[in-house]
Amino acid sequence: MKMNPMLSSRENLVKSTLVIIPCFNESTVLKEVICELISKGFDIVVVDDCSNDDSAEILKYFSIHYIKHPINLGQGAALTTGFQYAQSLPHPYVVTFDADGQHNPNDIINLLDTLANNDYDIVFGSRFLNGTHKMPKMRKLVLKFGIIVNYLFTGILLSDAHNGLRAFKRTQLQSLNFSENRMAHATELLFIAKKYTMKYAECPTNTRYTDYSLKKGQRNISSINLFFDIFLFKLFRNAD
Repeated sequence: MKMNPMLSSRENLVKSTLVIIPCFNESTVLKEVICELISKGFDIVVVDDCSNDDSAEILKYFSIHYIKHPINLGQGAALTTGFQYAQSLPHPYVVTFDADGQHNPNDIINLLDTLANNDYDIVFGSRFLNGTHKMPKMRKLVLKFGIIVNYLFTGILLSDAHNGLRAFKRTQLQSLNFSENRMAHATELLFIAKKYTMKYAECPTNTRYTDYSLKKGQRNISSINLFFDIFLFKLFRNAD
């Protein structure tokens, strides 16, 4: 994709970026999320992981790329589908963005600036670098535990191991074929980055905690803890 000399560097970054949104039953906030990203000028692909709500009905009114899994596979699988699809498009940069309304589209530019103006392959968003996050204590505890788990098994120490807001160079997408279909993909990503000696950095992001996202997060606490229990065993057995 060629840069347009008539556009600013920021506008060229936006036009050069595909935003991948894995989605499962987020119809409550999905329209607002898509509208925000479109207002910024981003090209979008939503990977619908077999939602059974009104997500498909909402999305049909937007000029976006849309893929729907025939069965629910998990966020890792949805991202893999998105990465595979992105390779058929010309965008040199890809950003992953959650569908629940927590991510701020304004943070995307900061990640892209860091990615495009430095020799990095991945830029990870971090909720802990700016010191302004208002995170519930239980969620913070779970995420801090995830940081330790990732470091023990990968040797990579990030300040925020499970932030879904990340930026990638297109040249790395062929390596991002997750075998972990669900939330364990976040740690598998670090294994992949280490295996292929990808250069990475972190960039501060601002998470928006709403009543909707907090209620959803509380329902997911048990499944996150279960993920860690299973993942510890699986990674210990399969680690290189």
